[in-house]
Amino acid sequence: MERIKPMLLNSRIATDARPTKKGKRQTSISARQDRRILTPSQLARIPSLEHGRLQCYLMLVIGDLAALAFGFFLASYIYLGAMFAPQSMMQIQMILPVFLTIGLYNGSYSIKALRQPTFSILRAIVALLVAAAIITFVAFFAKSSAEFSRSTMALSLLFSVITIIFVRDQMRSVIRQRCGTTGENFLIVSDGGPKIESDNAYYFDAERFGLRPDIGNPEAIERLGKMLRHMDRVLVSCAPERRGEWAHALKCLSVDGEILDDSVRELGALGAHVRDGMGILLISHRPLGLRARIMKRAFDLAVAGPAVILLSPLLGLIALAIWLEDRGPVFFLQKRMGRSNQLFSIYKFRSMRSDRLDSAGNRSASKDDDRITKVGRFLRRTSLDEVPQLLNVLGGSMSIVGPRPHALGSQAGDKLFWEIDSRYWQRHTLKPGLTGLAQVRGFRGATDTEGDLTNRLQSDLQYMDGWSLWRDISISFATARVLVHDRAF
Repeated sequence: MERIKPMLLNSRIATDARPTKKGKRQTSISARQDRRILTPSQLARIPSLEHGRLQCYLMLVIGDLAALAFGFFLASYIYLGAMFAPQSMMQIQMILPVFLTIGLYNGSYSIKALRQPTFSILRAIVALLVAAAIITFVAFFAKSSAEFSRSTMALSLLFSVITIIFVRDQMRSVIRQRCGTTGENFLIVSDGGPKIESDNAYYFDAERFGLRPDIGNPEAIERLGKMLRHMDRVLVSCAPERRGEWAHALKCLSVDGEILDDSVRELGALGAHVRDGMGILLISHRPLGLRARIMKRAFDLAVAGPAVILLSPLLGLIALAIWLEDRGPVFFLQKRMGRSNQLFSIYKFRSMRSDRLDSAGNRSASKDDDRITKVGRFLRRTSLDEVPQLLNVLGGSMSIVGPRPHALGSQAGDKLFWEIDSRYWQRHTLKPGLTGLAQVRGFRGATDTEGDLTNRLQSDLQYMDGWSLWRDISISFATARVLVHDRAF
């Protein structure tokens, strides 16, 4: 199959073919849509635009820095006779960090900037002018304005603006090649609702392929997660009786999820909007924006990388002790539910007898569990059996901090976790973590009652609603207090 290219994002209601001024009939939008309906396998193979967007943002940053450097050095050469005159060097060193800071917050490096060249250029120019004003203001109150050449600054800004316009304009073709004209993957899911059209959106007919958002079926949830894993935005048009099911399913995925509901116009609901005459309910947001995801991943690598190196002697001793006790395998791999409800293999030191392993997690470990080895009991009590999950963090399937991943067969009382609370799947919109808010609050170990799961779930959802890097750092430090725990068995 050919690589599916990013498409335009121009939604509108389906229309019939209309005659043009020349009397020829245009191809109907519906006919074009029918040719773009994807099968489940095609949808799952749509490439992510995340890396492409990051590359384009980096290109814009480098291009802007080069444009500013060129503008200031050219002005210095023309006005002062030296390309690297001290005044110009001081000005550019002061303006660059301020310009980048403003640009990051005013949309100069955003999806909208990738979509709209004019918006991109104007925001970069505004960031430059505001940065120049701030530097001039600071220089005035610091009584160092005499060291600034106003003529050089004005000429530098003029040349920089012209260069920014030229550089960003030249980048349009590269940005379009890597990210399309929208900068995001947009999918319209049809499941018995009104027909929606978009010039270049992806389409999936859920009725035709028998896709149902069954939150009581882990296999169905995982299938949906795999199919939509590279989507940035999903709009569902379904029958009214299935809106609740789709709403639950979209909240479990790391996408901007919307559901078509024309009653929005009548009710004036919050968290909703009208597009092209159709009422849209906004159901879900990605829990973390691009900058937050970059910061969280950088924190994961900064902690996990050195930790693996420093703990390698200890890991070797533990592996030797496990092998010497019963000559069985050192590691225990188990399928756990991860981000976007997709299964992954989690690494743990084996703590149970090799002939009594429970890969499905149908039975929770208990205090007097006869399956646990002597070495395993010590590892569980000290949480050392979880250390190999640093490899999961380095591989990207887990994070240092996040909701702890559960086995599919995990139960609280006599019910499976997702049977207790329908919000359970929502905890998988983030990567699972080595530790989390629930763990530092003491909600760990066996889930003997439904309340044990409810307390853990409530903490996980609270963590996702209020994420910050400082919170991850504080939870990491607080974890030291609960490494040895009376419920760690």
